[in-house]
Amino acid sequence: MLASRTAKRLSRPLCNGYGLGGQAWMSALAGVEKAPMSRFEQDTYINDRYAAMEERLTVVRKRLNKPLSLAEKVVYGHLDDPQGQDIKRGVSYLKLRPDRVAMQDATAQMAVLQFISSGLPQTAVPSTIHCDHLIEGTTQAQEDREGLYGGVADLKHAIKTNKEVYDFLASSGSKYGIGFWQPGSGIIHQIVLENYAFPGGMMIGTDSHTPNAGGLGMCAVGVGGADAVDVMAGLPWELKAPKVIGVKLTGQMNKWTSPKDIICKVAGILTVKGGTGAIVEYHGPGVDAISCTGMGTICNMGAEIGAPPPCSPTMPA
Repeated sequence: MLASRTAKRLSRPLCNGYGLGGQAWMSALAGVEKAPMSRFEQDTYINDRYAAMEERLTVVRKRLNKPLSLAEKVVYGHLDDPQGQDIKRGVSYLKLRPDRVAMQDATAQMAVLQFISSGLPQTAVPSTIHCDHLIEGTTQAQEDREGLYGGVADLKHAIKTNKEVYDFLASSGSKYGIGFWQPGSGIIHQIVLENYAFPGGMMIGTDSHTPNAGGLGMCAVGVGGADAVDVMAGLPWELKAPKVIGVKLTGQMNKWTSPKDIICKVAGILTVKGGTGAIVEYHGPGVDAISCTGMGTICNMGAEIGAPPPCSPTMPA
């Protein structure tokens, strides 16, 4: 099922042309005048992001004069200075321009406070706050929940306990143009995957399992609040140029296997630190047998092997 290798001499887009170099993502929008970043952000367009990525990659290809893997195309397509940036895998520190920021409620508080101190009227990139981490789950009756337990009681208790935090995040979001997902809306990673992730995009999130958005071919990295503030304020984000580990998937999963078995096998090979400083890139015919949410699970758990932004190709609809 699995064969891993380092992705070095990839002279063509991965997964039957559905890589950035194959123009599939851009050509899919050829007949669309403007495609919004999301249904909540109608004045910011994916078309513009893809156009900027192509311009940067044209420069990088000319400079490096070598084939690029899908992961490299996505990362280098977000360089702040493609002309002057030093690019050496595992050595250089790249200054990047992510497309968006996502924050969970526990880490968003200080990040928003710091952003407010910048004096800027709005965030430089689309950003969102998701209220899920401060909701404490229970499995038995609790005195502070009127003797109840479970989702409804836990949500009610969280809204009461964290009212000041939620009010602050909601009002700040309204003032500075930050999307606010109130308690009960859902888990940050699933909301991002369903509403904000897009192939070839780059996002940073204040949670270690932000790579879940890789299920849609997005390079999504978990960061601290300070990094989120920098990007929201319009500053470039710094990342050590990642190495690339290729994982070729062949065949199909049998009846009793799931995407989680794939990442557990990869983790068994690489160990908990084998992916440190690398992007794990999944490719091969076996990818077509995995759903978007299945690939999201694989990318999500990539954090457990030290690989910040796992990457997967997109498949035909």
